[in-house]
Amino acid sequence: MVRLTVDLIAKSSNHFKKKRGLSLSEYLKTLTHLHFSNKNIENLSMCRNLTVLYLYDNQMTYISNLHFAFKLTHLYMQNNNITHIDNLYNLQKLSKLYLGGNRIAVVEGLEQLHELKELHLENQRLEPGEKLLFDPRTLLSLADSLCVLNINNNNIDDIRDLAVLKEIQHFSAADNELHNMELLLMDLSGNPVCKKPKYRDRMITECKRLEALDGKEIHELTRQFLVNWKASKEAKKRKNNKHVPSDSSIPCSLTSNTLLYYYKLLQYPKLTSFASIQTTVINDSVLFCSKFSNNADVFIVIFVP
Repeated sequence: MVRLTVDLIAKSSNHFKKKRGLSLSEYLKTLTHLHFSNKNIENLSMCRNLTVLYLYDNQMTYISNLHFAFKLTHLYMQNNNITHIDNLYNLQKLSKLYLGGNRIAVVEGLEQLHELKELHLENQRLEPGEKLLFDPRTLLSLADSLCVLNINNNNIDDIRDLAVLKEIQHFSAADNELHNMELLLMDLSGNPVCKKPKYRDRMITECKRLEALDGKEIHELTRQFLVNWKASKEAKKRKNNKHVPSDSSIPCSLTSNTLLYYYKLLQYPKLTSFASIQTTVINDSVLFCSKFSNNADVFIVIFVP
């Protein structure tokens, strides 16, 4: 396999387009993008201005010789044979790192990458029984910067450790082994949904395991009060519905040309003054259908929830 070296760059018509009077070393210092798939990397220390480096689809087994690239912002190393994430400590401006399709079992060695916003680790070729793991130190160092995380298809069965990544906006974990999702922390602050009536109360009662919502702790006494209040309200509603007369044995035969008017029950207290009344029960709710005596095709329908 041909190695990626300074000489190879010089021979490449796509890269060595030096200006008149510009030496090779001076030209290399001006390079910002370098695209070499199916190559290995040797010594490119003269290319100090590289910002984007493409090294995907190679046979690389480890990461090395990138100590010079302190200006690098994008690094593409997917579909290699890399087993460990290391030697990236100098890439402190790196914002996007692509390592999908390698043989990485532990996400580590990223403690110095404080500007990393995207991390792509999908489809690691792991040994049978292995799953992708995360070093807590790496997760903590990425907590304030990482916005995009792709961990698809890595046999992962627990993602609770990822809760420290508080800036995540796009999280992809498809095709893993997640069986039990217990959401503990949720932050929806700044969204329109937060302005809806009883938003916080509904979230607390529906998400049984939620410990904090929008940065505020949820106390168990608060949850119990809201659960009891909701149960009491539903019981009162069921009790009131029992006093509404109904006869499910008499079907309400409405045709497609029937004109329906929806009213609340209290708006029509003298319902019995109509020529005939039929009732039916649909989904535990009562429909009162009253037919006008002078028009067989028009019904008044009152829905009682």
